[in-house]
Amino acid sequence: MSKASDTESKIKEMDDFIKSQGAAETIQRLIAEGALFVSNHSGGKDSQAMLIKLLDLVPASQLIVAHASLGEMEWPGALELAEDQAEVAGLPFIVAKANKTLFEMVKRRFQSRPEVPSWPSASTRQCTSDLKRDPIRREVRRYAKAHGFTKIVNCLGLRAQESPGRAKRQLFKIDRRGFNSVAHWYEWLPIHELSTPEVFATITQDGQKPHYAYSLGNQRLSCVFCMMASENDLRNGAKHHPALLDQYDKLEKQTGYTMHMSQIPIITLAQAS
Repeated sequence: MSKASDTESKIKEMDDFIKSQGAAETIQRLIAEGALFVSNHSGGKDSQAMLIKLLDLVPASQLIVAHASLGEMEWPGALELAEDQAEVAGLPFIVAKANKTLFEMVKRRFQSRPEVPSWPSASTRQCTSDLKRDPIRREVRRYAKAHGFTKIVNCLGLRAQESPGRAKRQLFKIDRRGFNSVAHWYEWLPIHELSTPEVFATITQDGQKPHYAYSLGNQRLSCVFCMMASENDLRNGAKHHPALLDQYDKLEKQTGYTMHMSQIPIITLAQAS
C-alpha cells in the first residue's frame, strides 16, 4: 500500500471513530495515546479561557501554548499575557513569527497585482494563514519532532456566538492539511459553545484577569486594527495607538484600497463619534 493510500485509510478509520463515538471519546482516546495538544493563544479572553479549560482535561506533559507574534500590529501585552499564563501552568511556550509583516504583505501584493485589493478580506484571510496559522504550524512541527509526538491536536478558541461562520464550525475534526504518514493532525474547539459572559466568568473564577484592553472598552482582541473589528474597537485602537492608525491610513491611501471589510477608510471609522 502506498503512503497516500495508507494515509487515506487512517483518515477514514479516525473519521468513522469520530462519527460513531463523538468528540469527547475521541479526545480521551488521543490523550491516552499521548497526543500533543496545542493551545493557540492570542492573548485574548477566548484563548485565556480555553487554556484554563484545557488544563482541566489534558495532562500538562501533553500540552503546550503557542502564540503568533504580530509585532506592532497586536495589542501590547498580548504576548506577555499568554506567556505568563503558560509559565504559571508550567507549560512550554512557543512564539511563532512570520517572515513578513502585515504591511509588507499588503505592499508586496500591491506591487505585484495593483488591479486587485491589496488588503486581506473575509474571503481571503492571508493575515490569518500567513501571519498566524502557518508560522504556528511550522513551530509546532519542530516541537513535535524534537519531542517525539506524532499526533497533534490543534486547539482554537473559536466560539459559535462570535459569527454565523464560526457557529457552523465542527467541534472536532481531522485536519487533512496536516494529516500524513508522519503526523496525524486534528482540530478542536474546546470553548465553542461558551457565551461571552461565561468566558469572562471562567477567567475570573480561576483568579486571573483578562487583557487590559477589555477594561479600556474593547470587545475583541488581537490586532489593534482588524478588518473585522467593530467601530468601537477601531475607535478604541485609534485612541490608544494613534501612530499605528496613521500607518494604516497612509498605506490605504498609497494602495487605494481600504483594510476594513466595510470598505470605509479606517480613518473615517476610527474617528467616528
